[in-house]
Amino acid sequence: MDVPTALTICGGAARRPALARLGVDDAALRRAVRAGVVQPSRGLYALPTADPDYVALLQRRQLLTCVSAAPFYGLWALERPGPGHVYHRRGGAAGGEPGHGRLLFAPDPHRPVAALGDVLIHALRCLPFRESPVMVECAVGRGDMTLDFLGRRLPGTRNGRAREVLNWVDRGAESLLETLARTYFRQAGIRVEAQVHIGGVGSLDLLLEGRLIVELDGRHHGEWAQVKKDQRRNNRSVV
Repeated sequence: MDVPTALTICGGAARRPALARLGVDDAALRRAVRAGVVQPSRGLYALPTADPDYVALLQRRQLLTCVSAAPFYGLWALERPGPGHVYHRRGGAAGGEPGHGRLLFAPDPHRPVAALGDVLIHALRCLPFRESPVMVECAVGRGDMTLDFLGRRLPGTRNGRAREVLNWVDRGAESLLETLARTYFRQAGIRVEAQVHIGGVGSLDLLLEGRLIVELDGRHHGEWAQVKKDQRRNNRSVV
């Protein structure tokens, strides 16, 4: 594999071991540098178009984890401004980033990202209650993770709060918005059923106390065709 292709697979920049796993040898790296591949520091190679923040992450030998790794795994997550959440291989984050503890699993072989299991465990330990269930529920709903798998890796009293969050995770939600709404209703003591089917209407987002229908309309519901469809469903729901 040529160096530019390998670097593209790695997100635009990579250290030598990651490139070696893709079949790139030292001679190919020397030729690539002469041809325009950048070498920001010893053992680190990057395309000229690589994101500087991504290169800096590799220079600091950090891994994205917790909510900062959610985009990599396609997990639902609330937008969170501020420093990224990282794991540092040599013990301690730099640059003001929230640091996270040891890893239980091997990270991604090509990108500076912790394994999905570690990402979710770090989120359960770190994030406020309203944020961590969203990430976990997305992974569980897709079949990428199980609650039992996470629970068995959160032993002891110090992980009690993280295990408690798992009790609020459910399956069936189709969006971040549904997960948040269902959780808040249940926290308020309201009985909630998700994705209930009613003839002539279809699947409802949420049904409260067996009688109140709640439909949660995201961005795509602003399209005119979807608006008309929603109005018809709402009218049938009222009937």
